[in-house]
Amino acid sequence: MSLLTYQDARPWAKAIRTALLAGKMPPWQADPHVGKFSNDLSLAPGEKNTLVAWVEGGAVEGDPSDAPKPLAFPEGWRISTPDLVLEMPKEFHVPATGTLDYQYIPVPTHFTEDKWVEAVEVRPGDRGVVHHAIVVVDDGTGAQNQEYLAGYAPGMTPQFWKPGQARLIKAGSTLIFQMHYATNGKAATDRTKIGLIFAKKPATEQIVAMQAAAHWLSIPPGEANYKTSATVIVHEASYLVGMRAHMHLRGKSFQFRAVYPTGETETLLDIPKYDFNWQPYYYLETPKLLPKGTRIEALAVFDNSANNAFNPDPAKTVFWGPQTWDEMMIGWFDLAVPVKPGVRNQDSGPKMKPGSSF
Repeated sequence: MSLLTYQDARPWAKAIRTALLAGKMPPWQADPHVGKFSNDLSLAPGEKNTLVAWVEGGAVEGDPSDAPKPLAFPEGWRISTPDLVLEMPKEFHVPATGTLDYQYIPVPTHFTEDKWVEAVEVRPGDRGVVHHAIVVVDDGTGAQNQEYLAGYAPGMTPQFWKPGQARLIKAGSTLIFQMHYATNGKAATDRTKIGLIFAKKPATEQIVAMQAAAHWLSIPPGEANYKTSATVIVHEASYLVGMRAHMHLRGKSFQFRAVYPTGETETLLDIPKYDFNWQPYYYLETPKLLPKGTRIEALAVFDNSANNAFNPDPAKTVFWGPQTWDEMMIGWFDLAVPVKPGVRNQDSGPKMKPGSSF
């Protein structure tokens, strides 16, 4: 529903109160006692109390002359107007029923020089059938060198970085759109696109995507607290700028931890109640220095029991797989790596593993 005006919001007053008190809205799953995040959507206790009191007091309008001016939103994009929009070369036809394999659709950039991107947004043509989209950069040197650029999944927001930070797209690269379509009973067409905003000044830090993933998942039937973990070593001193957890419908909780070369352990992000419908990046308010040799640990818990109302089949052993009724466990995270002076297109370090997905 729309919440742009009082007239829009008033019929939903009781539902708003219920969602606020249940912690369902605004959608923010991070434990407030662990880390500070620049894109925190949660309400301060005073703000929540004000809204609840408004509803319980009859949800009156107040004086319209005191209202702030309506917000203006860019047409079609949540980032500002892109410098460049690239889209799938033709529409993809999604049938009304059935299961579709992942689609891998190449979109040439035709870049004749390296490009640094400071903001990026992936927009599906039809959100009703796009389960997720991942866009990776293929520089032509092989699948092992494909690097994550941006993605779309429920609850994700456009990616912005701080001044001086940007992702690198090398000259001549092709963007590969990995599309996961889900049928919904009605035939549809989709033509997903990506909007890029280029850095206006030379980047001082390159944003590099990494992941810790547990491809060996084997969740027993009826298991309410199946635990697994995955780790990755940071081989170059860098700054952690953001993290994102990904599981499917049996996902229960997720943590990111750093184990420093000194042996000290720090929890970086704690999601005690994972929600498949909201999968944002959590951007650190202050980037975290990770010395060379730091181990990033991703720890996940799954609920494959009948008590999980979203569980497709609690009697089934669940393995890693691409469809929503399968499972995944990926801890995505972004690092800021200093750009070496005089180097136009440095090696970006670890790349996204082929076949990775949302």
